[in-house]
Amino acid sequence: MSSVFMFPGQGAQQPGMLATLPDSAVVRDTLATASQTLGDDILALDTAEALAETRAVQIALTVVGVAAARHLIEQGAPPAATIGLSIGAWPAAVITGAMDFSDALRLVAERGRLMGDAYPHGYGMAALIGLSVPQVDALLERLNAAGQAGERLYLANVNSDQQIVVAGCDADLARLAESASEAGAQRVQRLAMAVPSHCPLLDAPAGALADAAEPQAFGAPRLAYFSANRRRRLWTAADLRDDLVYNMARTVYWADTARIVDESGFCLAVEMPPGRTLTRLHPAVEAPGEAIAVADAGWDNAAALIRRAE
Repeated sequence: MSSVFMFPGQGAQQPGMLATLPDSAVVRDTLATASQTLGDDILALDTAEALAETRAVQIALTVVGVAAARHLIEQGAPPAATIGLSIGAWPAAVITGAMDFSDALRLVAERGRLMGDAYPHGYGMAALIGLSVPQVDALLERLNAAGQAGERLYLANVNSDQQIVVAGCDADLARLAESASEAGAQRVQRLAMAVPSHCPLLDAPAGALADAAEPQAFGAPRLAYFSANRRRRLWTAADLRDDLVYNMARTVYWADTARIVDESGFCLAVEMPPGRTLTRLHPAVEAPGEAIAVADAGWDNAAALIRRAE
């Protein structure tokens, strides 16, 4: 049995998440590096007002993920594998040693800017609770057929067997909320997302990020790195680069990938701060599989569980 560190995506952010990181030397160094890289105080992004902006959210989640993982590693509790959801793939790649933290942070800032500029308003994402993928597919097919030309809803995230996220414009998401209960949904919840991620609407920003990343050095991961978009472990620098720069426009298959991680022998899944979103989504797996969030277990208990797993 060995551990996998899970890094959450946009929507998990919380004001004050940087300030509540442990006051350890490695965390202080990570925050200082982030401030120096960006040319601004990273703690200025730790407010509700700042986190309303796509670029700030993605930078902050990347810094929190890297700082948290480094703190656990310094406590003698390293992972054997990493997996991230959307922006969470970037700190996951840093912790595998495939990217320099500062280089990753500069590209994350550009990623957030490109996404925010492409869709500054009028779009977003909504989670459907209680429907399966075939049911959601049928619902989207019906709504898209009845919608205006050029506008459509997209399957964006399969987070669990009964939690599916859809992306599109505000008007279409409102129609979705009205129709979902008729299809059997228990609930429809708009997410804290200002852009329609993980669908073809972001093909152009993804292509621009690929251009920006062209001169960047990517390495092969030194730990196991799992892609939640491609539903498998990635081994090469080229595959990792492709996964990172294009994941904003590709469907997330979190439930499938989490099962593959467990079946690969990484049975203790540890979610990095700030929350417990991925822990709650973790699919039912056979013993000794287990998922915990640092936010619930605490730093010392999480480190003890990781050491025991190793």
